[in-house]
Amino acid sequence: MAEQSAALSPLLKQATPVLAARGEGVYIYDEDDRRYLDFTAGIGVTSTGHCHPRVVEAAQRQVATLVHGQYTTVMHRPLLRLTERLGSVLPEGIDRLFYVNSGSEAVEAALRLARQATGRQNAIVFQGGFHGRTMAAASLTTSGTKIRAGIGPLMPGVVVSPFPYAYRLGMSEEEATEHALRELDYQLATVSSPKDTAAIFIEPVLGEGGYIPAPPAFLRGLRERADEHGILLVADEVQTGFGRTGEFWGHDHAGVRPDIVITAKGLASGFPLSAIAAPDSLMEKAWPGSQGGTYGGNAVSCAAALATLDVIEDEGLVANAARMGERLREGLAGVAADHPVIGDVRGLGLMIGNEFTAPDGSPDTATATRAHKAAADKGLLLLTCGPHGNVVRMIPPLIVTADQVDEAVTLWSAAMKEATA
Repeated sequence: MAEQSAALSPLLKQATPVLAARGEGVYIYDEDDRRYLDFTAGIGVTSTGHCHPRVVEAAQRQVATLVHGQYTTVMHRPLLRLTERLGSVLPEGIDRLFYVNSGSEAVEAALRLARQATGRQNAIVFQGGFHGRTMAAASLTTSGTKIRAGIGPLMPGVVVSPFPYAYRLGMSEEEATEHALRELDYQLATVSSPKDTAAIFIEPVLGEGGYIPAPPAFLRGLRERADEHGILLVADEVQTGFGRTGEFWGHDHAGVRPDIVITAKGLASGFPLSAIAAPDSLMEKAWPGSQGGTYGGNAVSCAAALATLDVIEDEGLVANAARMGERLREGLAGVAADHPVIGDVRGLGLMIGNEFTAPDGSPDTATATRAHKAAADKGLLLLTCGPHGNVVRMIPPLIVTADQVDEAVTLWSAAMKEATA
């Protein structure tokens, strides 16, 4: 057999030029030992920073004891302890969990549960939402056509309703909220009868769609309509959960309780783990055999998740996310004041987007791209998002300090001067 070499798919494009050798806290180091301030956190995954000592120790200890205990074959203590522990942070009455590996898997599990529990087929989602890349999750996703293009026909039964994106709509937050709720009522009257609608899926902050918080009044309006029509409200907390927004869950800002919570990303500080949570009365309506998976609830991931919860609680990281998020947003607003091309700075907690807009109001993707690259060159790692790639987002670990926030703002200011020169 002839020798051959292999390479990664050419479609996997790096957002930054860094070849990472190691990570420590809020920093990544490349193979030349150059230090970068990492405000990507693996797309919001390394919630306790890179290689937090307590998470590392928990994972190392578990690796030496039991790596894989397939949880429909045998049970293991880390899974049981994690399930019990999550009860203390989940919304009241949401007391049953099903574990998988990725956000997409959890979204699909939530959809499957919602359809089986209600006997209804349709799902309502919102313009700009991102719920994953697997087939059903992609069918729920409208953050950009790249997720949906070329794979049709997509799953039927999905209705897309407007999101209250006040900046894009040129409205106040109150006006945008009223507009979006009116349009949702119109969808229920014209496209998906409430009797056919199983669930409403909502990200408390649009992630890939541009880092746009859902106004609290909008989330409360969704809860009211869900209650009125017997529709399940599903909070996709894949990116917003575990303290990211300055509350433990993104929906906490609105004071609403969803029927199903989806969690992943920051749950295990970088180890693959996701879950859906629902009340026992709802979870028991799933059909036999509809929940399972080979790697779900992996013992090492569960051990890391337990350590993550300990660190979040002991180090006060939810409160830190709120304080540092306010400091970061204020600093970024100051930079934007000097650069009108940044039309909007928005977010909750440590989940902040800078939207670049041309004088005519169109998306300015080119300047956003230059600023993103200039930041990396100066040692600040960031990501872009939004359907046009014109939003530069900042997602530092929850352990970020005031000095590190100030350093990031200084680097971002320098990057903006270079990008707009």
